[in-house]
Amino acid sequence: MASEPHELLGQLHSTADEFIAIRRAIHAHPELAFEEQRTSDLVAECLRNWGYQVHRGLGGTGVVGVLQKGEGTKSIGIRADMDALPILERTGLDYASRLPGKMHACGHDGHTAMLLCAARYLAQSQDFNGRLHLIFQPAEENEGGALRMVEEGLFEQFPCDEIYALHNAPGLPVGQMAISSGPAMASFDRVTVTLRGRSAHGAMPHHGIDSMQCAASIVLGLQSIITREIDAQQAVVITVGSIQAGEVYNIVPESAVLKIGVRALDPDVRRKVEQRLQAFVQAQASSYQLECEIEYLHKYPVLVNRPEQTEYARQAAIRLLGADMVGERPPTMGSEDFAYMLQHRPGAYIRLGNGVGEDGGCMVHNPLYDFNDKALHIGAAFWVHLASSYLV
Repeated sequence: MASEPHELLGQLHSTADEFIAIRRAIHAHPELAFEEQRTSDLVAECLRNWGYQVHRGLGGTGVVGVLQKGEGTKSIGIRADMDALPILERTGLDYASRLPGKMHACGHDGHTAMLLCAARYLAQSQDFNGRLHLIFQPAEENEGGALRMVEEGLFEQFPCDEIYALHNAPGLPVGQMAISSGPAMASFDRVTVTLRGRSAHGAMPHHGIDSMQCAASIVLGLQSIITREIDAQQAVVITVGSIQAGEVYNIVPESAVLKIGVRALDPDVRRKVEQRLQAFVQAQASSYQLECEIEYLHKYPVLVNRPEQTEYARQAAIRLLGADMVGERPPTMGSEDFAYMLQHRPGAYIRLGNGVGEDGGCMVHNPLYDFNDKALHIGAAFWVHLASSYLV
């Protein structure tokens, strides 16, 4: 029998401890991109025990659980990410990472556990009429596991009319959710610039061609693309994260390598920045008489929430939590590979409060971060209500 939205929170809260234990076990054994074998084994075993058809192998370690109830033909997909980050954990928790240099510093352990919590409830306690696809995705962090799953036939094998995902949000109080239509997260591109000149003694630089001086000029000049060539109301970030050149004090370095990250919230702006960045870097290299190679790697696209699915998710959250607990979320310049799935199916990406201050407010990708277990049953209840309301 279907549960009313206001009942779900209490019902899922009563089972939360079991899934908090699962979350902490995943946290203690973090696995990096495409290494999530232990986690996917756990997910597959749980889903199989609850009556799901379990499919493995998409994206290497991906797991898809399928559950059909009734004769309905509608289908919905819900995605959770499973991978950890190459960070040395410093939380001091008794369930902290047992693998030095690997850590669940983004809450994917919580995302996985809350979807498992919802999965069991949907299988055992909730009526619906249609097909449910639960997608446990590897390699969200920088490696594009979503794209790999799509390219390997995710939506051909598991057709989804709509698809949804959520992410915990430090700084947003536990019990609140937020979602906005349109661009929600930025695109991300990686640029590697290699400059080649001629080495010389530092006392006689005129015998060389200085790659370092050109690198410095590029670093300073790149920001003019944003401030003088892009509409000030368009969001763009260009970050030079690394310069590798030379080793000693008194030698003009022959070569320099710059690693640059580029983010934008509009695909057209993204293309313009790419064109201007390449032209600017080549011109700078030429002016310093250097050879130049540019590797421009397109990573994640802009994540765009569709209006209809955004409103559907918003109303589901309001019915569950109340209107005063569901807000707008301004776009962020962070990136998320769920954007690839949204390029192929309509859907939306939702934020779930992880807490403020010392109770869940530590930002992600930080060695002191931890997913707030108080939010687990809330996210699970949201997935249950969203899916069962759609599959009627």
